[in-house]
Amino acid sequence: MTKRGKWAQHPELLHERSRNGVVRASDLESLEMSSRTIYTRCLPGGPWQRLLPGIILLHNNEPTSKQLVIAGLLHGGADAVLTGIEACRRHGLRTSALPSDTGLHLLIPHDRKIRSTGFVTMERTIHLPSPVVRNGVPLAPLIRATTDAARRLGDAEQVEAILIEAVQKGGCLPKVLLRELDHGSLRGTAVPRRLLANWVDLRSMAESRARILSRRMPIPPSHWNAAIYDRQGNYIGRPDALWKDVGLVWEIDSFEFHFRKSDYARTVERNTRYAAAGLVVVQTLPSRLRDDPDGVLASLTAAHDVAVARPGPDIHLATAA
Repeated sequence: MTKRGKWAQHPELLHERSRNGVVRASDLESLEMSSRTIYTRCLPGGPWQRLLPGIILLHNNEPTSKQLVIAGLLHGGADAVLTGIEACRRHGLRTSALPSDTGLHLLIPHDRKIRSTGFVTMERTIHLPSPVVRNGVPLAPLIRATTDAARRLGDAEQVEAILIEAVQKGGCLPKVLLRELDHGSLRGTAVPRRLLANWVDLRSMAESRARILSRRMPIPPSHWNAAIYDRQGNYIGRPDALWKDVGLVWEIDSFEFHFRKSDYARTVERNTRYAAAGLVVVQTLPSRLRDDPDGVLASLTAAHDVAVARPGPDIHLATAA
């Protein structure tokens, strides 16, 4: 029997109509392929698979993340925008700071009635953002993607991790993230609001933990974020915390938050200036503040004892604005 339909005479049309092997069933039907044929090919053991209602993958292997995103966008229709965890990942936030296997979160116009299904969560919104297109994928701006992700995560530590990553790696200001939360649904915003409110006036997210930990010391820091100068007025540094009378400085920074070699070089130069000025330096990994606060406290206490036994350095301060 002679096969019928454009797709039979020209099978290359199937892939021409698809995006990376993902295609709408309606596009296959436009090539004179019956819905019965499409359905049969997607049955277990068949050559294709159905990813979402009306969305077909033209092979039966495990779909890639790119193919899943394309399927979600085709399901959402025109103006659909990828947001949440996957959008944050595509904006360049570290995978280690993002939870895995959360599915896809897409924003669609408020008047479009498309339900969430399978691995895709569809959110209708009257505040549809102008997308940032990367590798052909429309992404919500990082600020929106971050807040959308944070309000859907139930775990406070995961919320904290993604917010810290967005601020430190993505350059999002805490006050701007707070403002974005104000523009959307209040559901799921209690934890991110609390964290961001505490961070608005802090130089780093890790400092919030440092301030809490410092309250357990017999003598807490005398200054936070104060610029230090020598007798000649030369700038030495601006440590996270300082015990001025004894010349102890505490810095919470590392490659966890500073990824470029230039950042590391500046850190080395800064610590060299501290040493030349006669200051005792304690440098703490942000992760250690979270995982070993007692160990950090012991290190600070020991360093304070060392600093007390040394002559006090001749330094002058200018407090942060």
